[in-house]
Amino acid sequence: MYAFEYLKPKSLAEAAAMLAGRPESRALSGGHTLIPAMKLRLTGPSALVDLNGLDELRGIRVEGDRLLVGALSRHHQVANSEIVRQAIPTLAEMVGTIGDPAVRHRGTIGGSLANNDPSADYAAAAMALDATIVTNGRRIAADDYFQGLFSTALEEGEIITAVEFPIPRKMGYAKFRNPASRYALCAVCVAQTAAGETRVAVIGAGADGVFRARELEEALAADFSAAALEGKTVPSEDMASDIHADQDYRAHLVIVMAKRAVAAAG
Repeated sequence: MYAFEYLKPKSLAEAAAMLAGRPESRALSGGHTLIPAMKLRLTGPSALVDLNGLDELRGIRVEGDRLLVGALSRHHQVANSEIVRQAIPTLAEMVGTIGDPAVRHRGTIGGSLANNDPSADYAAAAMALDATIVTNGRRIAADDYFQGLFSTALEEGEIITAVEFPIPRKMGYAKFRNPASRYALCAVCVAQTAAGETRVAVIGAGADGVFRARELEEALAADFSAAALEGKTVPSEDMASDIHADQDYRAHLVIVMAKRAVAAAG
């Protein structure tokens, strides 16, 4: 690793000031991506601002028709929360498939969304549920937040404080995992919002990260059933290709996983 400062703020305001006052500094929550990248010298922040002592970023609760999850909520806390299981049970089930127990006991929802890995499960849930990413300065709709591979609408020094998930009428999730890494080669989240909108979000397959499958949304809006997706396709040229799966295979998986997600949503 390169030399860096380690800072432990006592408040959200202090954390924001530390980040703003130090160019190339990074916020630290779970650290599952940041620390390995630093060890490999793929990144060299001037300072790490450790958010783990900030109780302001914790907590899971329901407010009206929304589930609020604090940014420092660990994956295992979300997966095992009775509040989440009652409000959005599929979200709890989805989070329970992230990585392995070691990852789930350290990784956080805020860190996952800030990193925006193209195979990260939370991105699919946020996009499908039309979630709002709340920061220390504003509220960002999911459709505006995700901006490509490892790229988000977050500005320099901006810190995610919570995520608001509207409670849907229906939600289903299906993931085709790499058996070694457990990352999704393709995963699809399907939701019917309280307002009646049908949304389909895909991770792991797109060349530019998480995306909404608009043609599948249109088909499901008319008939929310797996049968409605028969004969549907997504453009293979928009898919990622690597040693694990080529573009055509991932395009095929999108439809297969979408059908399974719809069936799971009931």
